Amino acid sequence: MNITPELYSDMSKNASPKSNTKVNVPIAFAVGGAICVIGEILMKIFGHYGLEKTAASTWTSIILVGASALLTGLGWYEKIAKHAGAGTLVPITGFSNAISSSAIEAKSEGFILGVGAKIFTIAGPVILYGCSASVIYGIIYYIFK
Repeated sequence: MNITPELYSDMSKNASPKSNTKVNVPIAFAVGGAICVIGEILMKIFGHYGLEKTAASTWTSIILVGASALLTGLGWYEKIAKHAGAGTLVPITGFSNAISSSAIEAKSEGFILGVGAKIFTIAGPVILYGCSASVIYGIIYYIFK
C-alpha cells in the first residue's frame, strides 16, 4: 500500500484525539503561572529571611527541581501534566521531570547501565552545551574584565 502525504495527514487527523483549545490553553496558562507564582513566593520568603537575591534564587531553583523530581517519582507529575498540558513544561520543573522520568524508566536495567547511562539521554546535550558555554563566557569575561 502506497501512502501519500495527503492520505497520511488525513489518517493522522482521524486518529488523533480532538483537542479542546478553549479549555486547554487557559488551564495550561493557569498551571504554568501557578508554578511561577510558587517560585516567586519562595523567593520572597527567602528574601524576607535575609538571603541575598542570588542565594534566594538558587534555593528556589533547588526546591522546584526537587519537588518536580519527587512528584515525578510518586507518579503525580504525570497526572498533573495530563490535565495541565504544556503548563507543566515551565522550564525548570519540566526539565527536572524529563530527567527524573528517564531515570525511573531505566531503573529496571540497574543503577550503572540503566540510570547512570540513560539519565543523560535528555540531560546530556543540555548539560554539555550549558557547561561549555559557561566556560567560554567565563573566559571571555575574565579577559575583558
